[in-house]
Amino acid sequence: MQVLLVIGPFLVLGIVVMFIAFSGSPAAAREAYLTRGGRLFSFTILLLYLGLGVAVPAAVIAARGEAEGGVGSLRTEQASKADEQGKELFIANCKSCHNLDAVNARGVTGPDLDELGGLDRQRVLNAIKRGGTGQDRMPAGLLEGQDAEAVAGYVARVAGQ
Repeated sequence: MQVLLVIGPFLVLGIVVMFIAFSGSPAAAREAYLTRGGRLFSFTILLLYLGLGVAVPAAVIAARGEAEGGVGSLRTEQASKADEQGKELFIANCKSCHNLDAVNARGVTGPDLDELGGLDRQRVLNAIKRGGTGQDRMPAGLLEGQDAEAVAGYVARVAGQ
């Protein structure tokens, strides 16, 4: 519904502009509107409206899918089940503090994981276990077991991509 509130006014404006353009001038558009114009003209406007105003934006929105927030090669890569789980857990538990371009995360307190060098699975697991660098800026043991493994694997794979 929110998408319609944003796109709706532009669709209406587009129809008005097309109507005036196809009529030849604002005066001709006013005359065509008041006299109901020809059937071919009305049919053409309807087809353009549906094609350009509905079908094209719908196709673009539908094509975004899983690539939303993805950068570089991550836009076209198919994520594994483990990566999907790690991504969901990262979004739920880490996104509010850390920056990570792969999920469009813009945290305010934690480090930018894309800019940290040498992020491997073990380094991320240690940070989750200790609470970052151990200076009490991140809760220690925020995730445990398979959840911690999934997030560590995901972050190690996508950070800096």
